Amino acid sequence: MPSLAVTGATGNIGGRVARRLADAGHAPLLLVRDPSRAPDLPDATVARAAFADRDAVRRALEGIPVVLMVSAAESVDRVDQHRAFVDAAADAGVSHLVYTSFAGAAADATFTLARDHHATEQHIRASGMAFTFLRDNLYADFLPGMVGDDDVLRGPAGDGRAAVVAQDDIADAATAVLTDPGPHAGRTYDLTGPQALTLRDIAAVLSDATGRTITYHPETVEEAYRSRAKYGAPDWQLDAWVSTYTAIARGELDGVSDAVPALTGRPATSLADLLRR
Repeated sequence: MPSLAVTGATGNIGGRVARRLADAGHAPLLLVRDPSRAPDLPDATVARAAFADRDAVRRALEGIPVVLMVSAAESVDRVDQHRAFVDAAADAGVSHLVYTSFAGAAADATFTLARDHHATEQHIRASGMAFTFLRDNLYADFLPGMVGDDDVLRGPAGDGRAAVVAQDDIADAATAVLTDPGPHAGRTYDLTGPQALTLRDIAAVLSDATGRTITYHPETVEEAYRSRAKYGAPDWQLDAWVSTYTAIARGELDGVSDAVPALTGRPATSLADLLRR
């Protein structure tokens, strides 16, 4: 019987954590929607269960004390999916839930999806399970993809800063918590990089790494909505995209934490170092 379970093992964070657990000699349960995409890891068990399928989640998690709950893909009903999963985990007897949340999670957060994370955190707190919240800053790994085809990084972030964090650092921190969960019960960790950067700083680092001349254009909010309207995304998604930048502008992502070095025993990865890998 596995003692650890990981959701989202086909994704960037869950997959990294699952591999680290396997490399350390653990045999985790991988909870996925599509077993054919699950990583092939020695001694791992794979179970099919979508977050909203309470019966499947409960059956899969029975007897497993510690679970990493990687937040579901962005969707209009993500909070409902999260609540269903949390309820099923509690019914299954899970004793400790480790949840990947977001920096500044609050009911009144500027970033609209951080409000969803707050709602999920509150539901976990009310579940009776021990918990640990890993509040990730923006993924440093995604920054190159935010640059347009014209080599412009654009958004209404003003001169605000974000303490962007590498996904490998998040995975290392999560693995440390999962393999020794007791000391982390009831704790919330802000997972950040080693420094807070403006988007102008980020453009300069990307330029150095790629040899291109990447610039930052501080859009107005109105410009941001117009420039993204071409993608035909629903209103909630547009709001999420734009509010990522306005949260930066309002200083809600600029706090630098020592959680990554404290949990992993090594310095957090800088954006420049990440891009050099």
